Amino acid sequence: MALVAGDMEAVNALIAERMRSGVPMIPDLAGHLINSGGKRLRPMLTLAAARLSGYSGQDHVKLAATVEFIHTATLLHDDVVDGSDMRRGKAAANILWGNKPSVLVGDFLFSRAFQLMVETGSLRVLDILSNASAVIAEGEVMQLTTTNNIATTEDTYMQVIAAKTAALFSAATEVGAVVAGLPEEKAGALATYGRSFGIAFQLIDDVLDYGGTSETLGKSVGDDFREGKVTLPMLLAHARGTAEEKAFWTRVVIPTQQREGDLERAIELMSARGALADTVEAARRHGEAAKQALGGFPAMPEREVLTDIVDFCVERAY
Repeated sequence: MALVAGDMEAVNALIAERMRSGVPMIPDLAGHLINSGGKRLRPMLTLAAARLSGYSGQDHVKLAATVEFIHTATLLHDDVVDGSDMRRGKAAANILWGNKPSVLVGDFLFSRAFQLMVETGSLRVLDILSNASAVIAEGEVMQLTTTNNIATTEDTYMQVIAAKTAALFSAATEVGAVVAGLPEEKAGALATYGRSFGIAFQLIDDVLDYGGTSETLGKSVGDDFREGKVTLPMLLAHARGTAEEKAFWTRVVIPTQQREGDLERAIELMSARGALADTVEAARRHGEAAKQALGGFPAMPEREVLTDIVDFCVERAY
């Protein structure tokens, strides 16, 4: 964050400017989430990738704000779909304003994101970010088909997180290279970095839902479990379990059939079957792939930061 602090100040100022509206509820609701202490991880990746690519203009600021608007819009929509009551340690917007305003303000932020993309004048940037937006939506719909379905395969689960999480990480880093005019090979390497990092990030998020704290997550521990979301720790524990344990997972994946103490039992079984540890290990493998993708870039502070942040995010499981 210190490395891109100056650029991030410009991003935050642009976000505040583009959140303005003659409809007071829009900046109030959007600002509740955008100003709630989020890590700004995705826009930071865009800024660092642009600097790593040798970019010296100002369009990377617009692209970083675009990425944050897309991310925030998806969070507003996700919280409505999931019925979440907490986000970043605060009451979720859908709890304070209701579902309809949350969805509509999310739409407003998507629209602002597309306005910013167009202002860069790059069709390639527009292609990358608009495609990422479509893929994210596909991932969220795909996740609906896996929720409450313990028969979900690991391959399907990985497709879901590659779409709903990794697609935006990938786009965030790739556009940093594109706006700098780097060749396709280098832009592709940064896209690979972002995709692999995004998968690692989501795997750790899924572990933290069972082994983290509300302070670490910014939401309630066990939310995925209570919503019947099927994630890798659950799939591994189910696959390795006894007949009695498989019956437990089949029952608890349906929220209305959950009982008091089921979350604690789920965590116990995941630990006993090595599901949490193996999910962390999978995150480490994807993290290593992300770092290797940077091999063609020169040694400089931006490359070191992009490498270190992968380790930081993976090790937050501890």
